[in-house]
Amino acid sequence: MLVDSHCHLDFPDFADDVPGLIARAEAAGVGLMVTISTRVHRFDQIRALAEAHPQVYCSVGTHPHNAGEELDVTADDVVRLSAHPKCVAIGEAGLDYFYDSAPREAQATGLRRHIEAARRTGLPLVIHARDADDDMAAILKDEMAAGAFPALLHCFSSGRRLMEVGVDLGLYVSFSGILTFKRSEELRAIAADVPLDRLLVETDAPYLAPQPWRGKRNEPAYVAHTAKVLGEVKGLDPAAIAAATTENFHRLFAKVPKGPPAA
Repeated sequence: MLVDSHCHLDFPDFADDVPGLIARAEAAGVGLMVTISTRVHRFDQIRALAEAHPQVYCSVGTHPHNAGEELDVTADDVVRLSAHPKCVAIGEAGLDYFYDSAPREAQATGLRRHIEAARRTGLPLVIHARDADDDMAAILKDEMAAGAFPALLHCFSSGRRLMEVGVDLGLYVSFSGILTFKRSEELRAIAADVPLDRLLVETDAPYLAPQPWRGKRNEPAYVAHTAKVLGEVKGLDPAAIAAATTENFHRLFAKVPKGPPAA
């Protein structure tokens, strides 16, 4: 079984199609998925999706694009909402200097609040990092020195140094369909050097569909192709990389029960 550790099933792209995409995911061997929060103030929508579908879990958090809108959200708020049985992670939170949709100070404030929530709950923090490697590495090292917390560098497309800092701090690294793109040779070289017991796969659906669906709407079923490419990078067959990434998922997302989802 494979797990799509990061998708956005609440986005309008999937309106009225969630049952269908879950069925297609199951047919592709993808048995679980985590739909990721981008606004704490919309957590009710995320929670409802997770409650409605046994295969779906969720997170709670504020995407860095929205950090300026949710400065009123405290670590206490995130901790309280994360107590829901199907909420298994904190985030996504982080730094995005590519779009700079929110003030950088607001992004950093939000990230540190989410780190506090992850530290207090023991739930993994899902980290978004784009074009912010140096500041992200500095914040992670500073916060980890203040107290350990579990975390994942999601949809990794950063430089080798951030990967190395993250792994040294105990973080996991997740790869999306970007790994399959023809010009991603450098990213595949980085993935080859991530320890096998720290690797996860994801779609970030509806974005970043892997080859051969690049440019089309992504969905959880397609994580199987990303996993296949990751297996090739690591010299493993599809069954072996599925087993490794799923075991890693359950180690990090420890709140998710092992075994087939309960109906």
